[in-house]
Amino acid sequence: QVQLVESGGGLVQPGGSLRLSCAASGSIFWFYAMGWYRQAPGKQRELVAVIRSGGSTNYADSVKGRFTISRDNAKNTVYLQMNNLKPEDTAVYSCNADLKTAIAQPRGDYWGQGTQVTVSS
Repeated sequence: QVQLVESGGGLVQPGGSLRLSCAASGSIFWFYAMGWYRQAPGKQRELVAVIRSGGSTNYADSVKGRFTISRDNAKNTVYLQMNNLKPEDTAVYSCNADLKTAIAQPRGDYWGQGTQVTVSS
């Protein structure tokens, strides 16, 4: 059983910063990629940022230059540093992992429970 737990969300004023964390636990053989998604009320879930096993990253156009995804392999943790936050960044942010639990198992897609980020004056 693989579990992803997000933390770091909260209420912040426009222009402020937050750092989200996603810690993975359980039987994990290999991480192929970990990413952050978000979903605002009335909107579709969208990919915010992803980091792959080789270290390459991708960002949504709306967050480029403001958000940074990083990882700590020793802690099985991925981070999302969010700077210069805007009201339109308000959403539930969820962690996603593309991983393999064992060499003989297929790759799988796992999700955390989500953490609320609210940007408001």
